[in-house]
Amino acid sequence: MKKGIIRVVVIIACLAGIYYIINKNKEKNEAETRIVAEKNPNVSVTADTVKIRSVDTKYHANGTFMPFQEMQLAAESMGRVTRVMVDDGSFIKAGQTLAVIEDNKVSLGVEDAQAVYNSAKADLERVESAYASGGVTQQQLDQVKLQYENAKNNLRSAQINASETTIKSSIDGVVNQRMIEPGSYVSPGTPAFDIVSVSTLKLRVNVDEKNITTLKIGQTIPVKVSVYPNETFEGKVTFIAPKANNSLSFPVEIQVQNNSENALKAGMYGTAMFGGEAEVDALVVPRRAFVGSVSTNEIFVIRDSVAHLINVSSGRNFGDYVEVTGGLEEGDKVVTAGQINLIDGTPVKIIQ
Repeated sequence: MKKGIIRVVVIIACLAGIYYIINKNKEKNEAETRIVAEKNPNVSVTADTVKIRSVDTKYHANGTFMPFQEMQLAAESMGRVTRVMVDDGSFIKAGQTLAVIEDNKVSLGVEDAQAVYNSAKADLERVESAYASGGVTQQQLDQVKLQYENAKNNLRSAQINASETTIKSSIDGVVNQRMIEPGSYVSPGTPAFDIVSVSTLKLRVNVDEKNITTLKIGQTIPVKVSVYPNETFEGKVTFIAPKANNSLSFPVEIQVQNNSENALKAGMYGTAMFGGEAEVDALVVPRRAFVGSVSTNEIFVIRDSVAHLINVSSGRNFGDYVEVTGGLEEGDKVVTAGQINLIDGTPVKIIQ
């Protein structure tokens, strides 16, 4: 009995000791937290001043060059490939024969049609001669003429079928990929060549709603390419989307003439430079002042060492700066880094 009482007393004493230690540590942590809070009452941020700046009115949009024309040629008849006249990278002209397919049935069909045509032509010449001397009637002559026309049409049809045993290009361009080899067997629809036109390319870019109104079809646009920094290419606007995409931008297509060396390649990055050459004065803030992105129109402005989250009206984009048309005044301080640690009304300390 006494041992049981002693055991209970020991357990109670241990629990009391643990409770005392926990409370002591809690008081110590709270005291340290209060000291840190007293030492650092404000959140450190970087800031910039809203100013009227002289800015370039150009608007730059990046995109990727695409072939002006791209076509995959396929076999139109069944047979074995006997000759392939071009390789990958070959420059070709519209109408040029790229490969020949051997089809014995088609060849025999042409020969048979040719023989029937020759016989019908000879019969017609003989009957016409006899009709001139009164040896045959008009009805007999008309029947022979009909046979001749049928033979001529059959020959033409056989020749058209025979022409399908050659694969020809319908555009000027470059062989991007050859997919057949001599000796391979093909059927109608078998892919044979991938042809791209590189003398002219298309640059597709997205333009925001603030700048799309300044564009029109046929407008000339300078285009820069990062791999050729010292050269400017001339482009022409050929398409402006009537509807914005999911990012509220409008796809614009620019046709760019390649140079004599065909330096531009499909897949290269290009930059279209919209807008005039003149500079204008505008009230701007750094792009990084916007919370999240420019489309949110939210900025932290610092007043009396407190960050206030406000909505602004943004205007044109000028690279690293964005025009503000409402919500801020010249001289206001805006947070440019550290927004992730802020909420509306947070005390802040500006650091350099």
